[in-house]
Amino acid sequence: MNIQISKAQTVKLNAFEQWSKKAVWPAYLGCIWAVMYAVFVRFYQAAGGTIGLPGQYENPEALQMASYVAGVLIMACGFILLALVKPCGRVVPTCVPFIGGKNIHRFFILIPTLFCTAILIVHGISGMITKSLHLAGIITIQFTGWTSLDVHSLALWSLLFYEPWFLIMGILSGLTASHYALASGISLSAYRRSMLIYLIFVFLLSMFYVFAIINKLG
Repeated sequence: MNIQISKAQTVKLNAFEQWSKKAVWPAYLGCIWAVMYAVFVRFYQAAGGTIGLPGQYENPEALQMASYVAGVLIMACGFILLALVKPCGRVVPTCVPFIGGKNIHRFFILIPTLFCTAILIVHGISGMITKSLHLAGIITIQFTGWTSLDVHSLALWSLLFYEPWFLIMGILSGLTASHYALASGISLSAYRRSMLIYLIFVFLLSMFYVFAIINKLG
């Protein structure tokens, strides 16, 4: 009986849902993407590297410390994506008192993952739009905290490198969350309804940030 129900549920999945339920590579690629950015960008800049920073920051030590902390957090996020596709990521470690060995409710994992995914995607989309408008001469973005700066070069770095990283990382994180939701047994109706609401929310939040930045500059 359970086998029949499982097959019936599988039939109802559309092409994306079938793919998402099986695909674990976004988590692995997301982990590699995060680790490479953390090591070759954030830790590099924390060590005093200047590639991608076309200017002199007012407080280099603060910038280096911020880059180091960001690198650690980004690397941790990458390994968290791996935990979402591993069985061990769904169970509380046995070393934890009282609750060790118990299953982690899916919402305790999905909510923070989707929250971070939204931040990444919104950051990437709004940043790419506003930097494009800046380079086109439609708006003028003021980059604070610099004693000297090649504004055009920094905007290009942001548009072509930094913001695309955020967007791609957000997409990989979102695909991993989608896999986790489907693999953890969430109902198909709840998944589809939540997916639609989430996509609308991310789109509206991105547009809000774009208009907020433009209005602030105006």
